[in-house]
Amino acid sequence: MTDPSTPEAPSPNPPSAVPAPTAPDAFARAGLSRRRLLGTAGATGLVLGAAGAAVGRMTAPADATPLTSLGAGRAVFHGKHQPGIIDPPQARGHLAAFDLVPGAGRKEAAALLRRWSTTAERLMAGEPAPHDDTGVTLDAGPSSLTITFGFGRSFFDRTGLQKQRPDALEPLPDFSSDRLDKARSDGDLWVQIGANDALVAFHALRALQKDANGAARVRWQMNGFNRSPGATAHPMTTRNLMGQVDGTRNPKPSDPDFEQRVFVPADGEPAWMAHGSYVVVRRIRMLLDDWEKLSLAQQENVIGRRKSDGAPLSGGTETTEMDLEKTGKDGSYVIPVNAHARITRPDQNGGAAMLRRPFSYHDGFDADGTPDAGLLFICWQADPLRGFIPVQRKLDRGDALSPYIRHEASGLFAVPGGAAKGEYVGQRLLEG
Repeated sequence: MTDPSTPEAPSPNPPSAVPAPTAPDAFARAGLSRRRLLGTAGATGLVLGAAGAAVGRMTAPADATPLTSLGAGRAVFHGKHQPGIIDPPQARGHLAAFDLVPGAGRKEAAALLRRWSTTAERLMAGEPAPHDDTGVTLDAGPSSLTITFGFGRSFFDRTGLQKQRPDALEPLPDFSSDRLDKARSDGDLWVQIGANDALVAFHALRALQKDANGAARVRWQMNGFNRSPGATAHPMTTRNLMGQVDGTRNPKPSDPDFEQRVFVPADGEPAWMAHGSYVVVRRIRMLLDDWEKLSLAQQENVIGRRKSDGAPLSGGTETTEMDLEKTGKDGSYVIPVNAHARITRPDQNGGAAMLRRPFSYHDGFDADGTPDAGLLFICWQADPLRGFIPVQRKLDRGDALSPYIRHEASGLFAVPGGAAKGEYVGQRLLEG
């Protein structure tokens, strides 16, 4: 699980109180649609003004909260990197893999990526889907929606592009904690959706599925969630379903070596992957019934950090460097040798590091009441052979957390760099 997740985005500023228009057709008289207003607010990142607050009061229950900057948040589709990698983690997420239908090849894949890119650009701007929009988000802003696309190893066989397949897309090795469901693993195409509103996230998933009709069909799909922005008194690192502060040592864009750890360089190979990244996706089930039987001290020894604030057991605050040599009165290490946080430290793995950006999940309960819950682990790196694989192999050899988790699905995907204005994602591969 490699100490996943990232700090949450700062809480949105509360909207200022504003007077409501007295007439219910304020928007109509102004010639301004609600959808258009939200798109404008998203583009500027400003809190919605009087008109937006008024409609919220006229159409919602009396105690409803008016729209705030949470709905107006807008991510950028075009750029050096695809969205959804270094953007703040959102409250809701969907992951999906698609397989090209029999007979579909490079031409059909290119047309699909063109449609998907057009749809993603519009939805991320808070606009309706380009065709057959379902109307689910007519009254919502962009809500920091991001949509990310990737290619699985099998995609290159289906499209006759084997010579363009990156060496980094070699199948992941088997690990001792793997109990993989092949039907929920891998895939030709991969899609990641994140948003701070559940309806916005679902709307994007449905639009992309409809776009795929006739070219690709869903292989598997998973739903996830994080803490909502503003749910805590101040911005802080999120917690996972085990209750642990999770993601303290995630690399940050401000780190001098962040780009080289996470993204393929401009002159990297293959050329079409310039500024792209490789993502490992794992559905990791947490055996919560077993975990919750442990005492607080036992849980902290498994992780190597205090549960209350995420500080290392060697002392200090959450961001204090671990003292791996510190011993207790009995002479044993304060941070056990098999503690998860000790094993996953980059300086204990030849500098190997990944950007973790996961979602938690809960898919109900088994017949015996066991919760089907855990982590949709998503990690980004310039090369999985130097990132995920060596760390996971080391965890395999003695991580104290291993008895309390089970890897049930897996995938590795090549995520190309961002599309320039007028391009679609993957164009340099499919038309190169």
